[in-house]
Amino acid sequence: MSSVPLTVILPARNEEVNIGEALASVQWADERIVVDSHSTDRTEEIARMAGAEVVQFDYAPGGLKKEAWAFANLDVRNEWIFLLDADERIPPALRKEIEEAIRSTAVNGYYVDRELVFMGRAMRSFRPNWNLKLVRRGRAGIEDMGLPDFDIDRDSKVHEHVVVDGAKGFLRTPLLHDDYRGLTAWLDRHNGYATWEAHLYRKFRREPLGVGPISFLRLDAFQRKRVLRRLWVRLPFRPGLRFLTWYVARGGFLDGREGFIFCVLMSYYEFIIGAKLRELGK
Repeated sequence: MSSVPLTVILPARNEEVNIGEALASVQWADERIVVDSHSTDRTEEIARMAGAEVVQFDYAPGGLKKEAWAFANLDVRNEWIFLLDADERIPPALRKEIEEAIRSTAVNGYYVDRELVFMGRAMRSFRPNWNLKLVRRGRAGIEDMGLPDFDIDRDSKVHEHVVVDGAKGFLRTPLLHDDYRGLTAWLDRHNGYATWEAHLYRKFRREPLGVGPISFLRLDAFQRKRVLRRLWVRLPFRPGLRFLTWYVARGGFLDGREGFIFCVLMSYYEFIIGAKLRELGK
């Protein structure tokens, strides 16, 4: 199998259940680098057995998080980089699109959709879920949300977006997003996310929306999303609204029992954010 001139960067920490399949899905990439946070399980061993390079990352409070550090400090040998999470896999159809995309000289980054598998079922309600994953070397970074270092144990980005200087495009085939660690890991992860979100909500509430109705229409889809997020944090009854958004507007009712559970948990996630936000206020 011929290799593709692509560097895959995979941030990891205690991902022995997922990382083997993630790396197997990109074995065709010319360079695969796992940025590990001194995992205490077999993550490093499995990564090396799969032929990946492993770089250990030590987070300094107030410094760059893992992904931003990787973009800024890794000496990669290819012009294009794909940022892959340990619970994601690249299907063959997406590989073909990537091979075509990296021949472009006019685009510096590509958005990729993700297909979430939750409790063994692909969630149609989750899509589209666009993330900037494929970027040109030297043109990408991680947005700075201006949050305090409230959790030094979290050395990776939470919901900060990858940003790219220059033109961007879209790839059609979605990534497969399937965490084999199960529901307990999902709940633990989102409890940590809720702490970060509570700090973000408090920050957004103190700031103006930043645009008026007319200027809002001139923004692209991702800029609009940020503005709507600032509006969202000011709304009442957000847990109920989030359930309705996911279950009705996004079609979670079409995903069966698993879809109902997922939408309830997303509502619960919003409730936890609100509770932590209230605690911060006290």
